[in-house]
Amino acid sequence: MERTATAGFLIAALHHAGLATLTHTPSPMNFLNELLGRPAHEKPYILLVVGHPAPGCQVPNISKKTLAEMSSFI
Repeated sequence: MERTATAGFLIAALHHAGLATLTHTPSPMNFLNELLGRPAHEKPYILLVVGHPAPGCQVPNISKKTLAEMSSFI
């Protein structure tokens, strides 16, 4: 299974458990190996912050742009 699918399943399970998540995928992530004293053959690919949401916290309703908003045809 691809790691992105695995991360997606983990995020879905955490949300189902009532936890909030914040993902971050900086590039390059080699600083984590140095910071955490990990060997070079280990490659981090995602930072996943997990915790309980603040009371009354709401997720904004963000929608995708329409084709007309993001393109122009000549």
